[in-house]
Amino acid sequence: MKILDQYIIKQFLKSFFFMFLLFIPIGILVDVSEKIDKFKEHDLGFYEVFNYYLDFIWYYGYFLFPIFVFLAVIWFTSKLSTNSEVVAILSSGVSFRRYLHPFILTSIFIAILSLFSGMFIIPEKNKSFTIFQNKYLSKKNNNNSLKSVYKQISEDEFLYVSSYNKTRNQAYNFSIEKFNGNRLEEKIIARNIRWIEKDSLFRLTDYFKRTFKNQAEQIESKRIFDTVMNFKISDLEIINYQAKTLNFFELNRFIESERKSGSPLLNSHILEKNKRITIPISVIILTILAVAVASFKKRGGIGLNLALGISLAFVFVFFDKFFSVLVTESNLDPYLGAWIPNIIFAFVTAYIVKLSLK
Repeated sequence: MKILDQYIIKQFLKSFFFMFLLFIPIGILVDVSEKIDKFKEHDLGFYEVFNYYLDFIWYYGYFLFPIFVFLAVIWFTSKLSTNSEVVAILSSGVSFRRYLHPFILTSIFIAILSLFSGMFIIPEKNKSFTIFQNKYLSKKNNNNSLKSVYKQISEDEFLYVSSYNKTRNQAYNFSIEKFNGNRLEEKIIARNIRWIEKDSLFRLTDYFKRTFKNQAEQIESKRIFDTVMNFKISDLEIINYQAKTLNFFELNRFIESERKSGSPLLNSHILEKNKRITIPISVIILTILAVAVASFKKRGGIGLNLALGISLAFVFVFFDKFFSVLVTESNLDPYLGAWIPNIIFAFVTAYIVKLSLK
């Protein structure tokens, strides 16, 4: 490895950690100022708050990895170009492609670090982070009724409720259907169903059962009916952050389970899985883009490059959030939602690099 490569790699990593250490404390200070009343309200001790912010660093630092890399490269590459070092490097016979090599090598190292973190470390941190948020900081009441839960609870049984109240362990407009192939064998409906903890059974109100056997129909109805069933009351609770707390292998199994059960959050889970791959790829793309943008001296100097870099970073974040929302709110394909920002910026990067090579 040449001295030039070592110098660029060293400056790259130093600038990256500088950006990380610059912005994360600022984020923590802003978060503390917003949540200090909540900490006092719940009488939280230093140890609990300290652990929360350790998880906070992992949670937000991971998602901002590409932005930190981008700003770091913009920063130190702009200094190189302002001091005419880039011109000297390229004038010495080094091609722009060769000049990119140490940047790409370092970005691949950071991308691998990001990939491993996203697959195995971040999910573990997310568990305690989301539990703390939902317990102490969430503005929403986690006991609110959940609407329209539809699940496949076994190979031939399908369950539906119009809403579920976690506080009361009660669901409304309950129905469960059992099939034999494509033929309906049994259907149970009830105005509501409630889990009775002390008796470990379900209580159905306005119970009505239809059984189809040998081309005959049997009907059974009761005002109140206590029974056991092939599911747990917790199965009716949709936890929209669960995928974020699972490592890569657990997430694959969870997605397959949610696919079979017909979960309404399946697209969100697939999006989460793809994000763990697209974030490391973003690191590499944004590194190349930053080098192409900042390597040549401009009249505005470092300030102009930083302004341009921050603007592009905001555009990237906007695209990332915009397409993620489309996945969850308008059924955009989750693979497209995860990859479109990278695809757009890959084309932008290729165009700017092409201009730089001329």
